[in-house]
Amino acid sequence: MRRLMALAVTAFVLLTSPVLASDLADDLGEYLDFASYTEGVIMVEQLTPDILPDVTFIDTRNAAEFAEGGIEGALHIEWRETLARLDEMPESGMVVVYCNTSVLSTQAMLVARLMGRTNVLVLQGGLSAWRAEHG
Repeated sequence: MRRLMALAVTAFVLLTSPVLASDLADDLGEYLDFASYTEGVIMVEQLTPDILPDVTFIDTRNAAEFAEGGIEGALHIEWRETLARLDEMPESGMVVVYCNTSVLSTQAMLVARLMGRTNVLVLQGGLSAWRAEHG
């Protein structure tokens, strides 16, 4: 019975994979056609004191880096866990993801946006830019 089930699952995956890949390609194409060079990005200087209390920061670095410190009050969702932990990201309000330089957090932002979270922004320059501005 397990063997039959495994064969059925394998057949399903093989038959639907091209459709899923096609849907993903369509979604990516729509995003890339629409996105500007600053789409999904926020600069440190745009995070003014009047909006900071309403921002949810998410640190996308690994656990060891997160433990060393980051933006006060930030949640920790490693960039690779974005899809699995998407439900932990607020669906409304400004969500700003960051890492050290914005390379990994950009990947987290892209995953979140492809999953429909248009409120997720990446902190341009990452924690390095934040620290340069806020010490």
